[in-house]
Amino acid sequence: MNLSIYFNEFRYNIKLAYPIILAMLGHTIVGVIDNIMVGKIGATELAAASLANSFVFIAISLGVGFSTALTPLVAHSDAENNTPVGRSVFVNGLFLCTTLGVILFALISLAKPLLVHMGQPEEVTVLAKPFLDIVALSLIPMIMYQAYKQFADGKSQTKNAMYATVISNVTNVLLNYLLIYGIWIFPEMGMLGAAYGTLISRLVMIVYMHFSLRKQEMFKPFLVGISFSEVKQEMLSKITKIGIPSGLMSFFEVALFVGAVWLSGMIGTVAQAANQIALSMSSMTFMFASGLSVAAMIRVGNQRGLKDYIKLKVVARSIMLMAIIIYIGFALFFILFKGYIPMLFLDSQDVVNKVVNDEVIQVASQLLLICAFFQISDCVQVVTLGALRGLQDVNVPMIITFVSYWIVGFPVSIYLSLYTEVGAPGIWIGLLAGLTMAAALLYFRFHILSNRLINNN
Repeated sequence: MNLSIYFNEFRYNIKLAYPIILAMLGHTIVGVIDNIMVGKIGATELAAASLANSFVFIAISLGVGFSTALTPLVAHSDAENNTPVGRSVFVNGLFLCTTLGVILFALISLAKPLLVHMGQPEEVTVLAKPFLDIVALSLIPMIMYQAYKQFADGKSQTKNAMYATVISNVTNVLLNYLLIYGIWIFPEMGMLGAAYGTLISRLVMIVYMHFSLRKQEMFKPFLVGISFSEVKQEMLSKITKIGIPSGLMSFFEVALFVGAVWLSGMIGTVAQAANQIALSMSSMTFMFASGLSVAAMIRVGNQRGLKDYIKLKVVARSIMLMAIIIYIGFALFFILFKGYIPMLFLDSQDVVNKVVNDEVIQVASQLLLICAFFQISDCVQVVTLGALRGLQDVNVPMIITFVSYWIVGFPVSIYLSLYTEVGAPGIWIGLLAGLTMAAALLYFRFHILSNRLINNN
């Protein structure tokens, strides 16, 4: 195999992907900082924030997954230099994302009573309820923002979202510090301060993104003079046909990790706090694969519009190869520092909670060891999903992800964690099994489709 043809694509892959990665990484880092700040209050508060966020993560997965439908459609229209179609994709996509954000907020609000029926520790549930109320509201600006982001990404202008994220993150960290601990004139709100910081920062993010794009000449034909009359059934249907399966794919994966949060809560507070530490770290490294996945979606979408299917396969494989190299490095980092990473999330000087904190650190280090290996499978499956979305192939991948995660992965997690002595590490063994199966099947699907396009051209 001549690897040089793939290495030659690395420079452009990095140029396209790094702003996306930094933007996504910024979101996750702020989430990690939230967890660190809340964790300093106590392990119970950390578990409560984890439980509340698990509901919101499910909703975000649907919203973000749905919004990815815009990127390949915009990339395709951009390759054809078709401004009217690109504008229609954005206007109708923004309408759908706004509607979806409101619906998801309403569903989360209605689902809040489920907290008391999930077998979670009572002290965790009590703290989680008010936290959930505030963070759920942030879904509306968050998913509206996704319409702008995916549109800009489809135009290969990936830095806009990076700048929006930087501004949002600075706002979030500052408000967290002021509101959690009651600095200066601000009230001491504890973990609720982190929730308000999230809500306000997401409002800042959507406002910045809107005005930033409107000021740029290349975006004016798409954003200026938008009216409700531009919302058309044909384009709504086109976006929805891609968006619903894409949203479900994201939902199946995120719900798998949310299920892990719930399973760890059924084991106990120690397991739940340890799981949140491992999840925070894996979520942070996952953003690199997510950024590369968007790059794959953009580049494959462009090549599909240009009908250069040989190049399409080369660029997709080059991004997959980059992801594998990067994630081998992450795996080694997790293995080497598995005993030290958990200490960042807990107060080592807390004498009152020392016994619990020591137990959390021990369990978390075991989870990080498993996490080191499952990341490689995870990066392959998410980048391949991006390439398949670029081909606008979403229905079969949706089935593959459902079977891999929920017929294979989660049952393994349930059995090992609740019905054997493996405990919390069994949850992550199940995640590893599901993601590995998804990676293999999704790559096989891409291989078949790309060869079909090449042979039929």
